[in-house]
Amino acid sequence: MKWPGSGSSSRTPLGFPGARRPPAPQGKPPGATPPGKDGGPQTGWPSGRMWLVFALVLLANFAITRFFAPGAETPITVPYTVFKQQVTSNNVEAIYSRGEVIEGRFIKPVTYPTPGSREAREDKLAFGPRPEPRTARAFKTTLPAFVDPGLEALLIAHNVEISATPMQNGGNPLVTFLLGFGPALLIIGFYVWFFRRAQKSGGLGGSLMGIGRSKARRYDKERDTKVTFDDVAGIDEAENELVEIVEFLKNPEKYTRLGGTAPKGVLLVGAPGTGKTLLARAVAGEAGVPFFSMSAAEFVEMIVGVGAARVRDLFRQARENAPAIIFIDELDSIGRARGQVALGAASEQEQTLNQILTEMDGFSSREGIIVLAATNQPDVLDKALLRPGRFDRRVVVNLPDKTGREAILKVHTRNVPLAPDVNLGEIAAATPGLAGADLRNLVNEAALLAARREQNDVRSKDFFDALEKIVLGPERPILLSREDKERIAYHESGHAILALLVPGADPVHRVSIVPRGQALGVTYQRPESDRYNYPEAYLRARIIGMLGGRAAEEIVYGTRTTGAENDIEQATQLARNMVTRWGMSDKVGMVSLAPRQNPFLPGMDYGAAKPFSEDTARIIDAEVRGIINDSLSQARKLLTTHRKALDALVHALLEHETLDEQQILEVTGLPPAPPLETAPRTVANADLRRA
Repeated sequence: MKWPGSGSSSRTPLGFPGARRPPAPQGKPPGATPPGKDGGPQTGWPSGRMWLVFALVLLANFAITRFFAPGAETPITVPYTVFKQQVTSNNVEAIYSRGEVIEGRFIKPVTYPTPGSREAREDKLAFGPRPEPRTARAFKTTLPAFVDPGLEALLIAHNVEISATPMQNGGNPLVTFLLGFGPALLIIGFYVWFFRRAQKSGGLGGSLMGIGRSKARRYDKERDTKVTFDDVAGIDEAENELVEIVEFLKNPEKYTRLGGTAPKGVLLVGAPGTGKTLLARAVAGEAGVPFFSMSAAEFVEMIVGVGAARVRDLFRQARENAPAIIFIDELDSIGRARGQVALGAASEQEQTLNQILTEMDGFSSREGIIVLAATNQPDVLDKALLRPGRFDRRVVVNLPDKTGREAILKVHTRNVPLAPDVNLGEIAAATPGLAGADLRNLVNEAALLAARREQNDVRSKDFFDALEKIVLGPERPILLSREDKERIAYHESGHAILALLVPGADPVHRVSIVPRGQALGVTYQRPESDRYNYPEAYLRARIIGMLGGRAAEEIVYGTRTTGAENDIEQATQLARNMVTRWGMSDKVGMVSLAPRQNPFLPGMDYGAAKPFSEDTARIIDAEVRGIINDSLSQARKLLTTHRKALDALVHALLEHETLDEQQILEVTGLPPAPPLETAPRTVANADLRRA
């Protein structure tokens, strides 16, 4: 497999040093809302005391219902003879007759069946199990088949009340009703009170348990770790653009005395992870003012209007703590041009965006409130958001150059013990295209490797091993046959030999046949310096090097394998860009035929429509195929001519598995490839320069 090196233009790494999230605020700043659990403002949920009181009230209600006001008593069923005995004993208070069923109430509770009686014994063979004895005042019985003519006289004689309506065997019906429905009424009343409390504290948008309150996290210089420009390195041009913002917050009279005003908004634009958040925190730390940080995605909820309410609350908090800085991360989440959002989310997104526009028009720059925002998709933002008076200034956070990367490494290695052989300048040169977040991760991985190897310091080998691990993944302990190892060695040696032969190719830093991640082998080419402009000859040299693995396999084995998949993909994309983007084809000409790409998100096109006809498409395909075929033919010729160097490098790889730059030169006996400007006009060089 071909590893094009960290200088590949297709790689856009993350940001600069210490891209840390702002720590959660602690305590209550003057004039700010009480913080919640996450350090943000209180959301309207009841405190622990309220839940405790609620639980105690429910428990008290249950105790009253259970012990002091029992509900309706379940009657016991007694035989007719027991009923007449209780009447004769003057123990029946009242009865109610309904057909053959008589219901009534004893004066004193009666237990039936009586313990020890025949009815209480179990006779499972004849009668089955009998019910357990139960004591109650309420009872019911059934009249026998024959009518007892003396029953009425007997009841009257013993002062038994004969009722014409069903009897109530419990307490007061009103008390029973209230106690039975008490918990439900209590919960309803609690939520009515809670709803009104949330409505008063959060306005209309906060009526649903404070959902409209801003979730911004506040950074305060007295309680949180202070971040200054000393913690930022490698992006001096962006830092210089923000110095004026700091000066205005520290000394506004310096600018206002001449009628000038500070910009209301500053838009930080850069690739993902370039450290835009850290840069905003550094501005707040240098100025010494409160810093409110919030992701744009946190404004939007399912309920329409919540995002606008949160925007109002965020700006209200900033005004109460002015001078202050508001930082909105990933602004493109809510700042997209109106009318381009899916129907379901259009209303909420547009209302939130309109509220931001209104708030930024509603305050004066003299109030000391500055809005910082970050995005990696500036072209999708609404034009009204970018006009003067809102986001007046755009600051591009670029990837650091070699000097910047070295400065970033110095920041991140402050607390790392380095071995004498570590050269941060050499590591910076080996990591073109990487930003601060990548370099921070590199230092961390190198320290972990050194600790795993039980070393007392971090060595240069640890850094380069960590670099390979980050880019390609960890080593895979897979068992390969001798034939597979040899084929992989020829494939990687083909890349390395062409890097030494083709003028202008990037020098080979390392070749390895140790499987890593998805790759079975790797050839690491490291450019000598950062490149910002790519000549056509350099691009063709890269394509020739990419196809060296397939060419070596065809020369040695006469067959093809799947190992060149990634090489073919990269070579085809590079050749297509040469034809459609960079005007490097005489037949197509200087015409842009590719969708416009986001420079901060490689691979993301702004337009998916094909901006050319079918005839033009056939010409493009023919030109791309011609570049690939010419490059493959050139690779075959060079490897055939230098077959001895190819075989020698393969034998060394099979023995050592990994070779560095000096070892490669010693084994092959070839000098490094000459630069383009001093390369002689050989046949190979003439072929390279042919358009």
